[in-house]
Amino acid sequence: METIAPFIEVIDEIKEAGGEIFKMCFQCGLCDAVCPWNKVRPFSMRKLIREAAFGLTEIEGEDIWRCTTCGTCPAQCPRGVKQIDVSVALRRVATEYDVFPASVKSARTARASLISEGNPLQGERKKRADWAKDLSVKTYAEGMEVLYFVGCYLSYDPRMKKVATATANILKKAGVEFGILGDQESCCGESIRKTGSEQVFKDLARKNIKTFIDNGVKKIIVSSPHCFHTFKNEYPEFMVNFEVIHMSQYLLELINEGRLELTGEYPQKVTYHDPCYLGRHNNVYDEPRDLLKQVAGLELVEMEASRKNSLCCGGGGGRIWMDTPQKERFSDIRLKQAEKTGAQVLATSCPYCITNFEESRLNLEYEKVIEVKDITEIISDMI
Repeated sequence: METIAPFIEVIDEIKEAGGEIFKMCFQCGLCDAVCPWNKVRPFSMRKLIREAAFGLTEIEGEDIWRCTTCGTCPAQCPRGVKQIDVSVALRRVATEYDVFPASVKSARTARASLISEGNPLQGERKKRADWAKDLSVKTYAEGMEVLYFVGCYLSYDPRMKKVATATANILKKAGVEFGILGDQESCCGESIRKTGSEQVFKDLARKNIKTFIDNGVKKIIVSSPHCFHTFKNEYPEFMVNFEVIHMSQYLLELINEGRLELTGEYPQKVTYHDPCYLGRHNNVYDEPRDLLKQVAGLELVEMEASRKNSLCCGGGGGRIWMDTPQKERFSDIRLKQAEKTGAQVLATSCPYCITNFEESRLNLEYEKVIEVKDITEIISDMI
């Protein structure tokens, strides 16, 4: 089997990323059994690990780009194999040699936009705060209570701007002294790192870290689990530590402290989807549910796969920028699981999940069957 990278280079990458793969993985196949890909098409992480161990991975192929980094297989692996790290290492090799299959070409566009404008959506940096121009949102200044790090999708995507607006309205209602960074904010870099562009990630991280330090930032609240994960778990690689709180956690704190009061009723049956990077990667399961339970009239029901067994939406690992055939979209399966509960609303707390679910609503013609909402949108209606 041909490979672009020299044999020894691939071996070194895998050893650095995954540890002693040769000794750890005993090819039990559990990773294949739990991988969401095998709900829609054949895919073997076990095969990928085995080939990588011997430097035989077909770098030109699609398979190294399939992993959504959902965290299901490493969470259940009996030997502690770091499957995600192996996948990312292989992508670093492919990226270095500029080898991308057709379905990944759009990820290259996202990378170019990240380098030039600090976001993957080809939005102008100077327009990053346009969503807030009529909301009297302040620019962050040292001494403020919290920095609201808005993130790329909430800054530029028309659907997700509604979540940013809802969040700002809630924070103002609760009397939180907060600010945003506007065009000083750059992408957190989590997803581009997972596609193998390590240097782009480092450049974005260093830029954000310098901005945080220059502005005296101590406490950061975020809407995206990907920002949450990266600031909390990956930015410390640069010898910095900021207090990072996901919005679902922060809003629950505000309610428990008596700073935010919910009024009225929400007579809807709601099911909650656990985003991979909030749930499996960071064990935040209870706070979003506890927050929803604060809403009068809301009936919370669970899907067949929830909490640590939650089905990935398909957007992680940079796949939010890649082309996935409709018949292979995890989000379609998830929406069907939500519909089976009888819920009128599918609530979640991740911009990637919402983006994929909204597209699946159109694909499945579910527009009148179920709504998709970020938790903050529900809370905003109750203040």
